[in-house]
Amino acid sequence: MPQVRLKVKLLEVTQNAVSIIYAACRQCYSAKFAGDIFEEEKANIEKRAEFIRRVIASGHESPLEHVKFTFAIEGVSRALTHQLVRHRIASYSQQSQRYVKAEDFGYVIPPLIEKDEVLRSEFTKIVKEIQESYNKILKRFKEKGLSGEKANQDARYILPQAAETKIVVTMNCRELLHFFAQRCCSRAQWEIRKLAYEMLLICRRQLPDVFSDAGPKCIKLGYCPEGEKFSCGAYPLKEKVIGK
Repeated sequence: MPQVRLKVKLLEVTQNAVSIIYAACRQCYSAKFAGDIFEEEKANIEKRAEFIRRVIASGHESPLEHVKFTFAIEGVSRALTHQLVRHRIASYSQQSQRYVKAEDFGYVIPPLIEKDEVLRSEFTKIVKEIQESYNKILKRFKEKGLSGEKANQDARYILPQAAETKIVVTMNCRELLHFFAQRCCSRAQWEIRKLAYEMLLICRRQLPDVFSDAGPKCIKLGYCPEGEKFSCGAYPLKEKVIGK
């Protein structure tokens, strides 16, 4: 049973992303046909990029929905993906515990547990015991003539949230900005925050005009909306900036 580490790979990003966003933005304010705008402005990269930055800064984000990113993600826990799929404006294809037998499942250890020898020992002991019990259940099912998905679908009920999973995620740029605003925040759980930053680095490399200022919501707001009890202190509290 291996301990696993996060891996994120970009599978695909919409081609001509800047031109598409630019044409969509301009269509809102122009009598011209977006198809013509897309072609005639294609050569002027800096003009398009500057226009996009201004539109995003103004809060007009709907044109960003026309461009999407698709990521392959592995080395994450089921606990993480339970949080991830709450971001509903996205598409997900996740490894099934019904069709994929977990006879030697990988697992994720939280940092606070990993760095403590006693906690780490207890954690790995329990994971090993679960693995042994899972395999015993599958063996018993096999003796009763059950195998494959019919056996896996019931045996999986004892698998822990730490069990590793793999998932393909597609989000448009507008949803990615929202995802980063929520999950790059210091209040987000460590694992999904780590994933969010890995995805953000990829997005910044691919489309800096959209994602250069992306990140925790306090960056765009200029204040922390979480309240004094939960604020990390990087930005002033909301009450200090705009009052109650």
